[in-house]
Amino acid sequence: MSALRVRFAPSPTGYLHIGGARTALFNYLLARKEEGTFILRIEDTDVARSTQESTDAILQAMEWLGLSYDEGPYYQSQRFDLYREKVEQLLAEGKAYRCYCSPEELEARREAALKSGQKPKYDGTCRDCTDLPAGRPFVVRFRTPREGSTSFNDRVKGPITFQNDELDDVIIQRSDGTPTYNFVVVVDDADMGLTLILRGDDHINNTPRQILMYQALGYPVPEFAHVPMILGSDKARLSKRHGATSVMAYKEMGYLPEAMVNYLVRLGWSYGDEEIFSMEELIEKFSLDNVGRSAGVFNPEKLLWLNAHYIKNGDPRRLGELLREHLAAKGIDTAGGPDLSAVVRTLQERSHTMVEMAEGATFYFRKDIDFDQEAVEKFLTADKEPVFKTIIGHLEACDEWTHEGIAAAFSRVTEETGLKLGKFGPSVRVALVGGTTSPSIYEVVEVLGKDESLRRLKAVLEMLR
Repeated sequence: MSALRVRFAPSPTGYLHIGGARTALFNYLLARKEEGTFILRIEDTDVARSTQESTDAILQAMEWLGLSYDEGPYYQSQRFDLYREKVEQLLAEGKAYRCYCSPEELEARREAALKSGQKPKYDGTCRDCTDLPAGRPFVVRFRTPREGSTSFNDRVKGPITFQNDELDDVIIQRSDGTPTYNFVVVVDDADMGLTLILRGDDHINNTPRQILMYQALGYPVPEFAHVPMILGSDKARLSKRHGATSVMAYKEMGYLPEAMVNYLVRLGWSYGDEEIFSMEELIEKFSLDNVGRSAGVFNPEKLLWLNAHYIKNGDPRRLGELLREHLAAKGIDTAGGPDLSAVVRTLQERSHTMVEMAEGATFYFRKDIDFDQEAVEKFLTADKEPVFKTIIGHLEACDEWTHEGIAAAFSRVTEETGLKLGKFGPSVRVALVGGTTSPSIYEVVEVLGKDESLRRLKAVLEMLR
């Protein structure tokens, strides 16, 4: 194994969204390519908003996408003693200080700074205060250097520099004693030995503050790589109004995890003109050198195209099990019905999602066919009674219930009646599936099986009489 150690650190305040999933994927691919270590850490310090439901949803999404981690999940809520110890260390070394300013005082100063055209950062009232009022609530602030600059070489964006006088004395511990995000991230990343922090570029402004905290705590500073945000088609930050942003919502909509992985990696990474990648190929080819600096634009049509590709080329047995789940969600029991793999093979070419496939497969498993009345009036007319009797007779006599045997039976029907398949085929289709849209008639008859096909045809013959 290499020395590379990376992490994905979601907050369990909601479901795993598209942007977070891509960050997790990039970290996973890099760790697997370089034979490093991929760590999962749940950042649940926001006790009021963090839920077990969200944690479970994140873990389920990671499993669904196939992003296995080597260590974790670690939970920040179980590490508060370490954070308090590090806060006390900074206070004792004069690298942090207690701030007794009330929220009202801070707001008044913020408004005054804005009115005078200044940056509304903390003015340092308590920074060098020696008169510490006993019993009064306080927060702990990090003592940011007021001179010099903080620089780092971003693995995606290149060299970045911040002037220290632009940075605030950020709060590292709230008045209730709980630590804040920027602080615990530094302590955890250092304690877990991370060598590269790969995350979204909405964290760039946090990076200089965190670097200064690494240095103040005596920790080695890791490398950083910030990947561009994902935008909607209107170039605004991806949100619910652009469609589903939760990864698991796409599972429910019938998307395959390999399609989602393939699509996510292409939102900001490229490898020549190639579009289709298996997970194995991604692990082999992924590199931060090919991560773009501009934002990726979420394109639902492209994701749908990829999903259709993976369904078309998928293993019918595996897709059959997924189809069973989606049919069950529609209240359809597949027990006693046709073989699911055979059903899948008739629908793979025409299905963009598993939900669409389930919709198209419904007729295979319902004994009471839901007839399209317009199709019935057009194709199930009294003059079709003789041809239905002929079809039933030849199918009953069919000993070889294969595509070839069924085609031969229908060929004998055309010879006997003098009608081409186009003249009676639509009527047979409506009788078997209830409407005019389905896989080929021979496929439907073969998959339904001899008994069920004849039962449906005889039921329609009775109706015609």
